[in-house]
Amino acid sequence: MKTKNLLKRFSLVLFMLGYLLSGSSVFADGLIVINKPQPGINAFPLQVLYHYVDVSIDGQIAVTSIDQSFYNPTNVRLEGYYIFPVPKGAVIKNFEMEIDGKKVPAELLDAAKASQIYEDIVRRMRDPALLEYSEQGLFRVRIYPIEPRSEKKIMISYTEVVSKDNGMYEYTYPLNTEKFSSKPVEDVTVNVAIKANDEIKNVYCPTHNVDVVREDDNNVLVSYEEENVKPDTDFKVYFNTNNDKVGMSLLTSKKKSKDGYFFLSLSPEWQLKNSDVIEKDITFVLDVSGSMAGDKLRYAKSAITYCVENLNDGDRFEVIKFSTEAYGLFNKLVNADFNNKDKAEKFVKGLKPIGGTNIEEAIALALKDEKKNNRPHMIIFITDGKPTIGETNEDELVSKIKSFNKNSTRIFTFGIGDEINTHLLDKITEVTNAARTYTSPSIDIEMKISSFYDKVQSPVLTNLSLDFGNVDVYQMYPKNLPDLFKGSNLTVFGRYKGNGNTNIVLTGFVDGVKKEYNLTGNFVKNNAANNFIPPLWASRRIGYLLDLIRLHGEEKELVDEVTDLARIHGIITPYTSYLILEDEDANVRRNILPVAFQTIRGSAAAPKIANDLKQEYDNIKERSGALSVQASEEVRDLNKADNLVQTEQGKKRLEFQNGSEQSFNLAKQVRNVQGRAFYQNGEFWVDSRLQYSIPHETKQIKFGSDEYFNLVNSNSELGQYLALGQNVRFLFNNTHYEIVN
Repeated sequence: MKTKNLLKRFSLVLFMLGYLLSGSSVFADGLIVINKPQPGINAFPLQVLYHYVDVSIDGQIAVTSIDQSFYNPTNVRLEGYYIFPVPKGAVIKNFEMEIDGKKVPAELLDAAKASQIYEDIVRRMRDPALLEYSEQGLFRVRIYPIEPRSEKKIMISYTEVVSKDNGMYEYTYPLNTEKFSSKPVEDVTVNVAIKANDEIKNVYCPTHNVDVVREDDNNVLVSYEEENVKPDTDFKVYFNTNNDKVGMSLLTSKKKSKDGYFFLSLSPEWQLKNSDVIEKDITFVLDVSGSMAGDKLRYAKSAITYCVENLNDGDRFEVIKFSTEAYGLFNKLVNADFNNKDKAEKFVKGLKPIGGTNIEEAIALALKDEKKNNRPHMIIFITDGKPTIGETNEDELVSKIKSFNKNSTRIFTFGIGDEINTHLLDKITEVTNAARTYTSPSIDIEMKISSFYDKVQSPVLTNLSLDFGNVDVYQMYPKNLPDLFKGSNLTVFGRYKGNGNTNIVLTGFVDGVKKEYNLTGNFVKNNAANNFIPPLWASRRIGYLLDLIRLHGEEKELVDEVTDLARIHGIITPYTSYLILEDEDANVRRNILPVAFQTIRGSAAAPKIANDLKQEYDNIKERSGALSVQASEEVRDLNKADNLVQTEQGKKRLEFQNGSEQSFNLAKQVRNVQGRAFYQNGEFWVDSRLQYSIPHETKQIKFGSDEYFNLVNSNSELGQYLALGQNVRFLFNNTHYEIVN
């Protein structure tokens, strides 16, 4: 944590989560609304300089502390109100506010009075951004003066009583400041300190990349920090508490008669006894061909040395080098005792680069005379090239490896550099139910291999399977469950039919002995909450389908499904955006799709953009080179996405210029609102679901009219849609609504 953050941080206080699980709106970031806008000044002219959030969770009480700084970049003295929307039904135990170091009284308004204030602001400023809070109460305090070119600091804390869903707690902090800050926020941090009487398990953040630090069984710190960003996603942390050997947690999301989505988290005890860790066999296979000379081999040798040094007592291992031929140090798996480790380290230290690349012989040797036993066996395979000796045909080599691998040993591949056959390595990991990693020829090799080894060093449950009882689940990812390791958190996403309580059984093996763990889970009949689940499931499904297209050829059914999933769930990457663009252009030409219902057409009208996107999609078919490595990594990460940030693969390459030389990014032209993907098509935000229904009628409503606000007040869900902008097209109750300015 940066020193400046520590100096400015509001002290940690208690907070526990719960109301948020009901699916209602949540706390919004505080914002300053200018009371009397002047010519040339927009609705929200202030810039948020920093935004610090400290949360502590203890028992059933939760207190959140916010330290926020606003900057007036204008040359005008301003006055306004600091408003803090409060969720409907929230039980606030206390609320304190400091402005510029002085405690000030805040006015608490109920939802009815608050709704009128939100509506007045929207009418006056002609900015609908606050409509998403239209059914929430608010705290309000007048701020004057806000001097030109000056900073206004605000500190808040509030306490709340909370609950849980299906045994899982949720903490939410709405970090959606994008529309309220005139510039990117210089510094954003969120720290959540969790304390519980029982062991804390299944700690999971679906929205942001976070650090999770376990102090002990009962205390966990979750941290997020970023600079120069415009946050547009609420920050969420989930966790459960129990004293089971393996913790399991379930969350579901389902709308009416449609099949549901589920999220299952699996996590072993944090502090395991040595007797709880399964003894493993591991074979290190290192390419020492001539092309590995220099930093490649030096860093790879350091990585293997690190792994050997950190083998557990009771493990067995082997080290194989290969180039023109393959050679094993021990020619069998040996105990990881001091003498054998010492021999291995000296052997690795003396390796020299020379010769060709005989992948067939190397893997055959690693799997030679392997006898079935109760110990998990994995191979770490490191190479920088393509096969040049032995079997060189990709499909034939994969077929041979399958025939060698009689005991389903997992082969984890590490490809170094770009001159490598990614399709070959990816197929090897596919048929052995393992994982692939690509690195640059630098210190990344050592870092990535050692980081991977740290995660798989201590297996606690192998050969996993799940039984969901009377609930029918399908399209579950990962498709084949990996082993469960100490300190890991395995997340599973899938679809389900049916509903109700069921007994979920996790089965695995410890030293050949079958173990079972049970969870009673409720698969809901109708629950619009947990909106993060559908897009993360879609990301994994899309990654899986794109891998099939990459490695086994393009089929229309696969392409069509990727296109629909990406459009419906807002998974916009260089590969999926091309498929959407091509599909919609074709449907418009055939008069199947109205131009008004297209999603990315308005942004990608220029032929150059279409050509660039087509080239991006074609890159997934490349078998080697930098573009092939890039495609392999991005598709892999879609298939492994644990949070919404990881669904944005290739985002930087979606930056374009329109005909007016204005820059935009296709990935930023999409918003997920209440589980729906809306796309900015020219002046309009367009609901993607309009392409999948035939509305009974179309209603055009003028922004800011009485009819407009009557619509806002008719259903809380609609405020979320209308907050997108002055021009919105969406489907509701089988009616196409068109909001026009």
